[in-house]
Amino acid sequence: MALAAIGATALLVGGVAVGPALGDSAPTKFSAAEINKPTPMPDRIMLIPTTTPSTTQRVTWRAEAEPTWAQAQILEAPRALGEVAPAEGAVTTVHAANTSSVNTSLGYASTFHTAEFTGLKPNTRYTYRVGDGTNWSEWTDFTTAAGDLEPFSFIYYGDAQNYIDSAVPRVFRQAFADQPQAKMIVNAGDLIDSANSEEQWGQWHRADGFINAQVNNISVPGNHEYSGGQLSTFWRPQFVYPDNGPGNVDLKQTAYSVDYQGVRFIALDTNKQSNAELMAAQTAWLEGLLKDNPNKWTVVTFHHPVYSTTGTRNNPNVRNQWGPLFEKYGVDLVLQGHDHSYGRGNKVENSLSAQVHKGVTYVVSVSGGKMYELNGGVNWTGNGAEVRSSAQDVQLYQMIDVEANQIRFEARYANGEHHDGFVIRKNDQGKKTVVELKP
Repeated sequence: MALAAIGATALLVGGVAVGPALGDSAPTKFSAAEINKPTPMPDRIMLIPTTTPSTTQRVTWRAEAEPTWAQAQILEAPRALGEVAPAEGAVTTVHAANTSSVNTSLGYASTFHTAEFTGLKPNTRYTYRVGDGTNWSEWTDFTTAAGDLEPFSFIYYGDAQNYIDSAVPRVFRQAFADQPQAKMIVNAGDLIDSANSEEQWGQWHRADGFINAQVNNISVPGNHEYSGGQLSTFWRPQFVYPDNGPGNVDLKQTAYSVDYQGVRFIALDTNKQSNAELMAAQTAWLEGLLKDNPNKWTVVTFHHPVYSTTGTRNNPNVRNQWGPLFEKYGVDLVLQGHDHSYGRGNKVENSLSAQVHKGVTYVVSVSGGKMYELNGGVNWTGNGAEVRSSAQDVQLYQMIDVEANQIRFEARYANGEHHDGFVIRKNDQGKKTVVELKP
């Protein structure tokens, strides 16, 4: 009876139940302000791709550092550091090109810095660190892109958004464990739930740990990265993407493109789907990128799906304006979020059999713990498309392997088990088949 009174807080040590002494009060909850408070030590370090990823690389980080002192150092990755000092002249120091402070609701400002490394060698491993000349991060490695199409892998996530501090980390870490050589991570929006929450952005960065510091990141904003129609004040200081979008200031660093080892990645902002001017600007820009594309493969990512998997959701402006362009120009993958479930399919007109099609593959996925019920695929079938795979109440990560003549796509659950997969094969003339992957 005495053991029962101690309850679930008791520990069994050497066969003896050990718990809090009678009268002890429960621990005080560690406050969000203390957990997330910035210091001179860099954190939230991220690799951000440029338009020339074989010879340049951006890095962003947070730290209490004056702009004049914020800096990064880089050298070709040595065999050892520590007691093995780099050769004289091997280390290049780059001062931060930009510093932005974000006022938070936790009683302090978070200051983000951006540095850009230039003059790098293609397909070369480098080691870098960031800091203020005294307080440094650890050394971290990355490899520049090859100049042309070379095999590589990337990871794709749907919405993290909820349970970022509890359920999401195991997804991110299992994905990296399964795909440790990934060169890119694609996030299809709703990384967090509240656009301007310092606490949630801190949780998101901790969920990824060191991974964002050594793998390039391509993210698009979801509806939860907006508040009152305004983009999160954290977005542009953290995600300093190429300013090569449609040219409208409202789309800066939310619509952009990156060419990486034979793949053209195109990021779009579907939060503007009700704004005729901004949709038209994105549509014209998108067609230009698709029409004049020297890359063999094309991957497009945005938040609100062309074909919705849950509820009565419907995005006709996205579907009607961009869908025909995806089909016309033979986009390979369209990676989306928003619907907190999994759905994968294609236009019915491109179906060749129950196992094969020849068109664009549309995918919706979710990495976080918030779940929606499937709608039976009615938004697909009602708009000339078919669902080939779906699931609800699952957390997923997707591993994509790019090669010269094929892309292999596999979706796995948070526990590492296989859920879905397919292989896109395309010859040099652009003829394509998409075949179901048998686990």
